[in-house]
Amino acid sequence: MRLADARLLSFDCYGTLIDWEFGITDTVTRLATPHGVQPTELEILSLFAAHETKVQDANPSWTYPVILQETWRRMATSLGLPDPTSRPEQCEIDAQTFAASVPNWPAFGDSRDALVALQSRCKLVILSNVDNASFAGSNARLGVTFDAILTAQDIGSYKPDLHNFQVLLDKAASMGVTPDQHLHVAQSLFHDHVPAQAVGLRTVWINRYGAKRAAAGSLGATPAAAPVTPHWEFATLRDFAEALVADHTASD
Repeated sequence: MRLADARLLSFDCYGTLIDWEFGITDTVTRLATPHGVQPTELEILSLFAAHETKVQDANPSWTYPVILQETWRRMATSLGLPDPTSRPEQCEIDAQTFAASVPNWPAFGDSRDALVALQSRCKLVILSNVDNASFAGSNARLGVTFDAILTAQDIGSYKPDLHNFQVLLDKAASMGVTPDQHLHVAQSLFHDHVPAQAVGLRTVWINRYGAKRAAAGSLGATPAAAPVTPHWEFATLRDFAEALVADHTASD
């Protein structure tokens, strides 16, 4: 498959289009500082990834704000912040603040322009571990009208569950697109590349945190559950958009 063969691009949102790492670390830092706690970025992301995954696995029907509230309660205990045992009222206030922060997480600087360029050549679909209201806030930052939006709230499970990707394939088929015309574009190896390839999709890795990860000796907050090699790799969404548009143009 060439990039020029793509007619539909499905996207992870958080980490790929929205800077979830900054959003999470900034929010946790603001909540922790008044209590005299100053966790490192790596500590925040590692705790978040560990607790969020467990909460999602155990409660796939919960909406994402509820997932985030429970994730916060567990993080607060790990970080020595007000937790449900020591100060339940403060913990609940912080949990609700954390859960409501998603629409405030910033878009990457290249996301909107790259999506506009890609939409001139392909249909765009979102497949995200989020609720509809939170994504609506993020979509306002992106400023793009997607051809379809598939959320964990609507699907009833969270990536990397293969069910999410089967729903994606079914949606693409209803749009007249076959798997050999479909690329899944994402940052997370764990949540996206492993399951997407398991259902037969080719994947594009937007390795936005590559330099930072290399310095830290890590591939991400949540390591891939199985070995996976993306079919294409780009450092930014802009780089991917330029490559795909150029390939399409050459094939016109």
